[in-house]
Amino acid sequence: MLGHFGFSYMGLIFLIMLMIPNLIWTKKQPQGYSAEGENKFLALLERVGEVLTTCCALIFSDFNPRAWSNWSCWLVAAAVLMVMYEIWWVRYFRSERRLADFYSSLLGIPVAGATLPVLAFFLLGIYGKVVWMLITSVILGVGHIGIHLFNGMAATISVYDNTKSIIFSMILAKKVKIQKVYLLFL
Repeated sequence: MLGHFGFSYMGLIFLIMLMIPNLIWTKKQPQGYSAEGENKFLALLERVGEVLTTCCALIFSDFNPRAWSNWSCWLVAAAVLMVMYEIWWVRYFRSERRLADFYSSLLGIPVAGATLPVLAFFLLGIYGKVVWMLITSVILGVGHIGIHLFNGMAATISVYDNTKSIIFSMILAKKVKIQKVYLLFL
């Protein structure tokens, strides 16, 4: 359960799948995105989780494929989640790149851009039977998913407030028009 030291090329593949879209994202961020105001504790957990998960993914050879067994289903499930993560990114990059697109779900998985890779690394930890990966991916998940959930809710509230003010403005405009029409008939 503690893991065997050695290079994990499967961990490297997962990290490459994680990093490439994130590097592209730095040039294609959603409109109105800002990291300001993020919960400092969640941000700390996210950073610590990122560093520790990256280290675990690379230094434990237990994540590399072995002879096929029922246990291999954990690796397949982790790989499927990473493919879903890539699909989510393609969908985001093809969208209008609004905050709602960035915090969107995929196949019912909330804030998929944060949830999918965390779950994939957790399942990789189960496959490799490396408790350190399980712990670090939970730390990462609390921080990363937590930040995305809070930011996603804030984006939704902002959209709701904007919609509410537009509707209020439309109602107000109609009242003004009705009053003008009423005055014309007097």
